[in-house]
Amino acid sequence: MAKNKGSRVLITLECTDCRSNDNKRSPGVSRYTTQKNRRNNPDRIELKKYCPNCNRHTLHKEIK
Repeated sequence: MAKNKGSRVLITLECTDCRSNDNKRSPGVSRYTTQKNRRNNPDRIELKKYCPNCNRHTLHKEIK
């Protein structure tokens, strides 16, 4: 029996400041993985998460 896709999907959140800032503490981009409900949040989500490269809480946006 085949199992259908659930409403929850894995997403990746990426720091918006690391992508555009050249003067940061260390090279790299902060990324988090999490799940979201596809039916409740069909558009891309934005969360404030801690970025170890920027050394502060920044806005993280969903990437594909």
